Amino acid sequence: MTTQFTDVPMLFPDIEGMDRQARRELQDRRLRDLVDRLLAAGGLQAARLRDCGVRSGSDVGIDELHRLPMVRKRDLWEHYPHGLRAVDPEDVVCVHGSSGTGGRPTLVPYTANDVDVWAEVMARALGAAGVTRASVVHNAYGYGLFTGGIGVHHGAMRLGATVVPLSGGMTERQVRLLADLRPDVLTCTPSYAVHLGEACAAAGVEPSSLKVGVHGAEPWTPEMRAQVERLLGIRAFDIYGLSEVIGPGVACESVDSGGMLSVAEDHFLPEVVDADGNPVPDGTPGELVFTTLTKTGMPLLRYRTGDVATLADPVPGSPRTLRRMSKLLGRTDDMLVVRGVNVYPTEIEAVVLADARVSPHYLVVEDRRTARTELRVAVEPRADAAGELAGELAGALRERLGVSVDVLVLPAGSVPRAETGKAKRLVRWSEGPAPLPGL
Repeated sequence: MTTQFTDVPMLFPDIEGMDRQARRELQDRRLRDLVDRLLAAGGLQAARLRDCGVRSGSDVGIDELHRLPMVRKRDLWEHYPHGLRAVDPEDVVCVHGSSGTGGRPTLVPYTANDVDVWAEVMARALGAAGVTRASVVHNAYGYGLFTGGIGVHHGAMRLGATVVPLSGGMTERQVRLLADLRPDVLTCTPSYAVHLGEACAAAGVEPSSLKVGVHGAEPWTPEMRAQVERLLGIRAFDIYGLSEVIGPGVACESVDSGGMLSVAEDHFLPEVVDADGNPVPDGTPGELVFTTLTKTGMPLLRYRTGDVATLADPVPGSPRTLRRMSKLLGRTDDMLVVRGVNVYPTEIEAVVLADARVSPHYLVVEDRRTARTELRVAVEPRADAAGELAGELAGALRERLGVSVDVLVLPAGSVPRAETGKAKRLVRWSEGPAPLPGL
């Protein structure tokens, strides 16, 4: 059956719907220019390029991309605080980043050019989800060093929409402004969308003006999407980004992307590789790698993100010709190895939230206190839950994962809520008290 595409929103149709050969030629030119800029800037990436025989941009092309050196997060940590900055300090207009792991921040300098690119790709992402100049965007992503809130703000303003910059937290105020300002768009993490939906229900507020949600910053499954859409009465779209590449807007689900996310590949060239850095075929899960073709503050050649996904061509017949990536399957550092079996937390979420008796709140605990690692999952039941929930969930998880899982059904309110930012879904328990009472 042929898919019919009508009224597909594209803010920049000449780019989003560009002939694929023309886009490849554009990417090739931009890659050569990027290599020239890196070589001129000197430093780590220039040295690695020269070590592999690259003396100018004319020595490379898209077909040879897999032969070029990669960059990892530890390279940024080792060059803290300025990372791999490739411009003079006075050309930096802002710094964003993340808290990092183990207290090691990842800071990223942005130039005016970078902010302009960011605003453009975020506007494209919002437009692809159906946001328009007439929209009111309730932005509950955090503002500050984290790129989420400010990224959406840049993009919504570039689109011409009205932004309500709530940031995260202050849920009672958020509920009040949803009722008073009647926005049609909600932007926040999926876990906070659940929290906000439950807070609206508790306050007797029906957020009936909301039509669209754009949710990212953490992996989430189709089952979590169903929970968000049920609670808020919206169509929920996924968005992807990271501060090292540009923040949100690297890729976004669109009305014509078939459940995957269209990548802004004229700016960010995507690859997927295996653990050894070798390219894998489309449809094969692996680590996402991005080359920032147009960034100037801290341009990165083949940056290993640590995020796991698959790649695919555009939906056949769609006017939007951008390559697509799947929803995140997890992170390379979040993968659990339980008695020799590899398990991603998103696989657990898919089973847990598919059961209508389970609330959207759960916690995965990797119990490392003994030589034999055990996997435990704490869930909260809905008020009308019936049947042998723990035993039946344990059976469904064993069938999906191939390993036994200890399921604990805890009283409502036992699992911590995401009042701001990302929900904590995974705990590695090696010593000390239990991460939850009753575990």
